[in-house]
Amino acid sequence: MKNPHTITLALTGASGMPYGIRLLEMLLQKDKQVNLLYSKVAQIVAQQEMNFTLPANAKEAEALFIRQFHARDGQLRVFGREEWFAPIASGSNPADAMVICPCTMGTLAAIAAGMSQNLIERAADVVLKENRLLIIVPREMPFSVIHLENMLKLARAGTVILPPNPGFYHRPETIQDMVDFVVARILDHLGVDHALMARWGAER
Repeated sequence: MKNPHTITLALTGASGMPYGIRLLEMLLQKDKQVNLLYSKVAQIVAQQEMNFTLPANAKEAEALFIRQFHARDGQLRVFGREEWFAPIASGSNPADAMVICPCTMGTLAAIAAGMSQNLIERAADVVLKENRLLIIVPREMPFSVIHLENMLKLARAGTVILPPNPGFYHRPETIQDMVDFVVARILDHLGVDHALMARWGAER
């Protein structure tokens, strides 16, 4: 589904938290309905990489991001890892699309195996079985054969595997420029308009 209205965004404990937080900001800015999920290790990574305290309590996180990104009332919903009654846990109420950014190899493997042991994994399983768009942004280097086989399995199931590899043809001058390059590519695959960077061949 291009230009989806409702998007589930999951943050896991891989390096690359600035990508996920910037993506959240842009989705809210574009007036998308966002369901936000994050793992316990994502809280540690947010503190380490951004000096940002991601609250353990879902309602506190919801209030924080609504305030920080000036979201409208009801635009953002944050769910805990074990909230099995969340709408995104059922195929009767799936999101239009889901992005896991950044995604650990453990989360990717669990989704590839259909594990569904927490809400992030279950929400991804629902998106796949309902033939909605799933974008995974895997942050690891190098990839092992196991990692590659899991990614291939998901790609064959229709998942977009989008490693956060920034380009340099737009001549980035700051870290934010490099972050925005990756976020722009995610938004492109979601079909969400943006002006984060000049496109190839466009006037500079």
